[in-house]
Amino acid sequence: MPELVDAYLEWRYPPSEYTASTSTSDTNASRSTSRPHSNHPASQNSPAAPHATSSPSPRASSPSAVTSGTSTHRPLASAPSSPPEINLGESATPSAPPAVSVHAQSSPDTPEVDQETRVGEYDFTIDVFNIQTLQQSVRIRCPAEMTSGAKALVLHGYLGTSPLKPSLAIALETLEHLRRIRLFSASYSVEAFTKLLCYYYNITYRRRFRLAVADAFDIYLGILRAVRSRVRTALAEDSPNWRVLNACPACAFELEDEPSLRWSRMFCLDGNNSLKRMAPTEKHKRGDMRVLDDSDYFFSQEYVDSFAHEVKSRGQPADANDSEDDEGTPADAVPDDSPLASCTRNWKAAAGEAKKKMWGIFDESGIFASACPHGLILWLADMVKSGELAKYPLSMTAKALEVFEGAHLEAYDIGCSYGETIRRSRLGAEFKRRHCRSCVNAFHGYTHNIACQCTHHPNVIDGMGLEDMETLERIFSASNHLASITRYATPYRRRLFIKQFFQQWDDDKYANLSQHIYDRLVQANDIITTEALPLAEMMALNHVNLATVHHWYKEEREYFETLGKELPWDVHAMAYVEALQALQVAQENFNNSNGEFLASVPDGYQFLPPSDSPILDYNKEASRTRRLETEKRIRREHLQSAEHEVAVLEVQMGIAKRWQASDPEYMSTVRYVSQRKYHRALDKLQGLVVQRLFELHKLNLQHTGKRCKAIRNAVKTYNAAAAALDPPRPTVDWERVSHYSFLEEFSLLHDTREDVRKKPWATSTGREIIRRSRRIERAREQVVRSCVEARRLYSSIADENARFTRVLETLTKENSPVLGPVLDYIGRRTTANAHHLVRLRQIEALSAFDGKLKCGRRKGSEADSAPSQPPTASLPVVAEPDEDDDLAETEPDDAEGDIGGLVDYISST
Repeated sequence: MPELVDAYLEWRYPPSEYTASTSTSDTNASRSTSRPHSNHPASQNSPAAPHATSSPSPRASSPSAVTSGTSTHRPLASAPSSPPEINLGESATPSAPPAVSVHAQSSPDTPEVDQETRVGEYDFTIDVFNIQTLQQSVRIRCPAEMTSGAKALVLHGYLGTSPLKPSLAIALETLEHLRRIRLFSASYSVEAFTKLLCYYYNITYRRRFRLAVADAFDIYLGILRAVRSRVRTALAEDSPNWRVLNACPACAFELEDEPSLRWSRMFCLDGNNSLKRMAPTEKHKRGDMRVLDDSDYFFSQEYVDSFAHEVKSRGQPADANDSEDDEGTPADAVPDDSPLASCTRNWKAAAGEAKKKMWGIFDESGIFASACPHGLILWLADMVKSGELAKYPLSMTAKALEVFEGAHLEAYDIGCSYGETIRRSRLGAEFKRRHCRSCVNAFHGYTHNIACQCTHHPNVIDGMGLEDMETLERIFSASNHLASITRYATPYRRRLFIKQFFQQWDDDKYANLSQHIYDRLVQANDIITTEALPLAEMMALNHVNLATVHHWYKEEREYFETLGKELPWDVHAMAYVEALQALQVAQENFNNSNGEFLASVPDGYQFLPPSDSPILDYNKEASRTRRLETEKRIRREHLQSAEHEVAVLEVQMGIAKRWQASDPEYMSTVRYVSQRKYHRALDKLQGLVVQRLFELHKLNLQHTGKRCKAIRNAVKTYNAAAAALDPPRPTVDWERVSHYSFLEEFSLLHDTREDVRKKPWATSTGREIIRRSRRIERAREQVVRSCVEARRLYSSIADENARFTRVLETLTKENSPVLGPVLDYIGRRTTANAHHLVRLRQIEALSAFDGKLKCGRRKGSEADSAPSQPPTASLPVVAEPDEDDDLAETEPDDAEGDIGGLVDYISST
């Protein structure tokens, strides 16, 4: 592989092109954007081949290639001592190729061989696929000392389909064309591309062609990975954790003397089961045994498994074929009687259902990912033959505690219960010492109970700004397109395709970083502008100040935390009263049975000795007497059991005198039991109404009719339970429960100990004040964060520009072979930075932006490392986008629009 990498660099970046004198430092930066082919594929995940075109050139004749059809890049040296191992057989050539002119066209990228040049002794001809030129074969010149036919092919711009004796070669630019397509259409398969080649060549598609292209493409990607590794080394970007510490400047490039932020880093966690991989059958287990273990995206399985037993599985049935029996989920640390239990109940049910549908046929059942709010990936982990076990998010948390400094915030679908999981793991002490915390995502948070939302929803967390933390939902919406090409791939290729996808995703998100900051700042400013004045008027009208509103926050949270909880005394008192009621019923039943038995004794009873004379109704009387005796005996046993149970409870509860129906304790407990029936009726009604409203929202009207009948029955049950209370609770009717506004009253109706609706924060006006106040607080936090992020991005561009200049000077002096790919990387990066500077100037012009943009010094850097001049002095000038471009850039894509619009709607109500 190293010799192929060297040959690729020599072919792609001829030394003559990169050894020209670069006397001034600014030419190093400008040359990278002015070169005609500055799109190196390995140094940047972007379309790269400098000579490739997206459509084939028309066939033409070339007089200089009449006899040989030679396609060379440059003259090579003389004869090797032994011939390269090249098979000139026809077994893998395209079947029945169309007839072509003997004047075959040579590659437009390579100079044609002088006809006077003597054909080398070991030159060879090989059949090729070249989507640009549609050549069928080329003549490869073999230099004197070259013993590798594969290297000779690469030097001519082709890659053999086998390492030793290839009979078919694929043009590197054709492979690059495939790579470019897959960067932006993840589901595009090698088979589809091979069929396209066959269509251009007018030959019948054969499976062997796909295998040949797939093998060559695999090697080509390996070459590009090696080149990218050399580029990272040259740019000093190969240190451990360099990517997560530098990929997103808005998150990571902390400056000295910048305003303090509540959370030094924020990121979200989530799992996705779309990128499964089928387990191979016994006869297909041999094959590609490579492992992609050098990726800075993926965690090793050993690292993930080190957190496997931090949480034990609880409440799951044993399964002999299940490898995760003793491994817990992120929700298993929450006890069943916790207020958070209802938040995780649906999540666990959904996870269990997904697990049932896997049938155990997948080796990797998906990926678990983490990403920053701006969309750049932090880490990935394969979920191996399991669902979302606790070890996956715990491994991400452990790595964050290791790499990041200060307090960080993690958002997860079940972040409320996951916080308890962290606390009970070995990470708990450090997590608490650093004042880190977990929360739920904005959209998923609205499915959690109200007590959870008052503590863990982004809308109520200080320092969150306007981030919804639903980033991974948008990411997975895009990465799901990979499923069709990873489902049956080898482990190595699956990881390789996933890594390539997320590398390109990160490049795209970096290019959009300034736009993200701009949009958030504009959004925050609009909220403050439109809602601050109405809020101030409402507060003045109701004689409320900011301190009162903050007190309402606390009172609301405390109220919902205790709502629905049964005190220990209430539970025992309820059991005692129920035992007393059972005793009373048993006593009444026994008395009735005993009375019936005594009543069966006839008046003037006299003992009669046995007689031979027949008694007509003896059998009937005997049967009746036995039945009454049996009933009396059973009732006596029930009475004795009830008396024993009451006596035991009285001893345990220390009750010296048995409660009577007229005692206050007895009466209050009876009332409490009635309230429990009311709660149950209300819970059932609430669940049915929520289901119906969501169905109407999704227009699933075919299910609504049946549920309407169930709701009407639930309304009747609720009204009966409400009327049984003292004092009676308000009843409801169908018209009332069929509107969204009724949902807001469910949490308040649950309180039967006091009329919470009379509290100021529970009134409609108080709720609106709380909502707007929180919204404005988050918007003001976002203004501060966006200004900080803009300065971080501006400073990082200046710092990066200075670093690039130093690296280019060094590589130029050393005449390094990686100078070409480094220039390409810098060129594309500089183009993105130039657009960032345009957007940053627009951010600076906003009224919400505080102060001026200026370069700062990164925390932990050397004292003289901060650039003294703004980066625009040495970066290319890009025309500012017009208004239409601005509108186009701010329009969200389909996935972001669907989720973002729904989150905005919910959070604004």
